[in-house]
Formats: sequence, C-alpha cells, structure tokens
Amino acid sequence: MDMGNQHPSISRLQEIQREVKNIEQQVVGFSGLSDDKNYKKLERILTKQLFEIDSVDTEGKGDIQQARKRAAQETERLLKELEQNANHPHRIEIQNIFKEAQALVKEKIVPFYSGGNCVTDEFEEGIQDIILRLTRVKTGGKISLRKARYHTLTKICAVQEIIEDCVKKQPSLPLSEDAHPSVAKINSVMCEVNKARGTLIALLMGVDSTETCRHLSCVLSGLIADLDALDVCGRTEIRNYRREVVEDINKLLKYLDLEEEADSTHAFDLGQNHSILKIEKVLKRMREIKNELLQAQTPPELYLSSKTELQGLIGQLDEVSLEKNPCIREARRRAVIEVQTLITYLDLKEALEKRRLFPCEETPPNKAVWGVLGNLSEIQGEVLSFGGKRTDKNYIRLEELLTKQLLALDAVDPQGEEKCKASRKQAVKLAQNILSYLDLKSDEWEY
Repeated sequence: MDMGNQHPSISRLQEIQREVKNIEQQVVGFSGLSDDKNYKKLERILTKQLFEIDSVDTEGKGDIQQARKRAAQETERLLKELEQNANHPHRIEIQNIFKEAQALVKEKIVPFYSGGNCVTDEFEEGIQDIILRLTRVKTGGKISLRKARYHTLTKICAVQEIIEDCVKKQPSLPLSEDAHPSVAKINSVMCEVNKARGTLIALLMGVDSTETCRHLSCVLSGLIADLDALDVCGRTEIRNYRREVVEDINKLLKYLDLEEEADSTHAFDLGQNHSILKIEKVLKRMREIKNELLQAQTPPELYLSSKTELQGLIGQLDEVSLEKNPCIREARRRAVIEVQTLITYLDLKEALEKRRLFPCEETPPNKAVWGVLGNLSEIQGEVLSFGGKRTDKNYIRLEELLTKQLLALDAVDPQGEEKCKASRKQAVKLAQNILSYLDLKSDEWEY
C-alpha cells in the first residue's frame, strides 16, 4: 500500500503499537509486585492504549479490523505478562522470604541500634539461611524473576555486610576526649554514624517509613563536611581516628546507591559474568568426560585418566571468584556436586570391576550389599544421563528404583559383622546422594 495514501485508522493503530512497543521492555523486566507504583503506571498506560485501539473506527473494512485485532492482542499480551510477572509463584516466594528478613531485622537489629546488647548468633544464622534460600529460588531464565531475586539479595547481603563490618571493628575507638579538643566532635560524629547505620539497615529492608535515602545521604555528607572542617594540628593518632570515621561514612553512602545501581545495570543477568563463564567451561568439559565414559566400549581403560582430570576440574572450581555474589556461590556449589558425583560413579565402577576380577569368599549379607551396589551403579549411570523434569515418567521411575534399593539395604541383616555394617551404611549414603543429585538435576534452577 502506498504510505502516502494509507488509511488514517491504520496510521493511528501503527502509532498506538509504537507507543506500546516503547514500554515492552519495561513490562518484560518488571520485577515488582502488583501494588508497586510502577506496576500501576504500566497497567494504566496499557489499559489506556486498549481503549484507544477500541476507539479506532474500522468502517467495516476487513484489513482495518484485522489490524485493530492484532494491536489489541499485542497490548493484551503485555498486560497479561505484567500481571504474571507481579504474581508469579516464585516472585511471591521471593517476597515472602524478604518479609522473613524484615521480621528478623525488626526483632534483632533495630533494637541493637537503639541501645541493645549485641548482634546474636541467631540473627547471623537466620540471615545466612535467608540468603541461601533466595539463591535457590528458581527463575527459569525469566528476566523479571532474576531481577527480583538479585535486588532482594543485594539488599539483604548489604545488611549482612554492614553488620559484619560493625561486629568486626576493634573496640579501640573512640579516643579519650582529653587527648585533643577535636576528639569530642569526632566522638559525637561517630555516635551519629552508628545511628545512621541502623537507619540505613531499616531503609534497605523497608522497615522505616519515616526516613528517605536522599535525606540520609545529606546527613552523612554533612557529617563528612563537619569532620573535614576540624583542625587536628598534625596529631597523627587523631587524624587516623578521623579518617576511620570518614571511611565508615563513605561505606554507608556506598550502600545508599545500591537500589539505583541495581536498576541501572544488568548485574542480575550473570550469563556473561567471568566467574559463571569459568563454571560453565568446567561443566562443559565434565559433560564431555561423562559422555565418553557412558558410551565407551571398555570404560575401565578411561577410569584413571578421567578421575585425574575430574579432580583437576574440582581444583578449577575452587579457584572461581565468588565476587560476594551468593548466586555465583550456589552455581559453583552445584557444579562441584556435578563433578563429584561423576567421580563417585567412577569409584564405584572401579570397585565393582576389581571385585569381578579378584573374587573372594563373602558372607551372604556382604554379598547382598554388593548386589545392591551393582544395581546402584547402573541406576546412577541413568541418573547422570537424565535431563528432564520431576514430572517426567523417567524421573518417577528412577526415584522408585532408588527407593527400592534403599528398602533392599534396609532388609540386609549384617548379623553382627562390622565390615558389613559399614558397607551397608556407605551404600545407603550413596543411594541417598544419588536421589539428592536427581533432585538437583531436575529442579530447573538457573542463576
């Protein structure tokens, strides 16, 4: 169609579609909840566009009707995606975990900065457990979920760092006010910094509605200005004291930038992160070794060289920088389990091969345990090759097979034989580890 003669209704629909396209990335990446201001803003824009589309006169023409239908479908798709992002079960899971962190901060940290005794081990263990659970929330590669998990982790990890930094501080400060007239002012500023630390934690966790990041930033910057104005008369110990307090303030200011930084960067998307790339490289080689072993005609010939290389891969994973990122830590943990599971598989295969080549007299209970170990070896080979979901028939079959082996081990009577007791215990642990590995492979976790 000649653009100069294009029907006004088609032109209007194209204009609306461009406006909708302009906010598509905001919708796809929306990581908040349905009561957030940005959610309501995006919902309002899309709803308005739907009304605009509906008001376009088609004049009964088929091509205009089709164009209007396509424009409405695209807008409705984005509205649906916005709603799904805000109400996704894993987004709700992230929010519920964050609420637990808020409750912990209200109970343990706010009182601490209001004159309480100390930060308890219970808090430290509780916050670490919350971080661990957040890293294991599944995102399925969905941008909105990755952002939500990253933003939440960033705030909670910041609180953890602030507390750890405070607890680690040596009790050498403050100096005596008799040392110099400026010391009284530095001591006063340090008290204000401690209060600000509590305020910052409350702000990061959303448990203080009376303060704003902007105001706290102004307060902290004012404290630095007050310290800069002090005359310390060349006294080294007082200058060092002032410098330490200024460093404390600068650290707090850095945390105030977290929210803006999280929104303005793609740090939540670890696909191109250097540490993740190293982990992926290790996993790629591990899978190559695994495939060679599972497809080899005479696998015993590969056992020694494969184990040596796999141990080297474990060493490479140990050298991966975690960058204070719990998601990278979780990715590395899973990679280590992947490699170690393959090493365990090789160890069992070697032991079974050695037993076959050098048979010896065995008691019936011990023989029964070895029979189960032989079955576990075959099942583990299948588990190593498994790449499905927990709803797959093959997953259910493998789970049932492993459960049967556990029951078979439970039925073995060692008859007081210590060696058989130890073997059975190891076999039970192996079966449980294979079950755990099957769960890990099928839980659809993504960094």
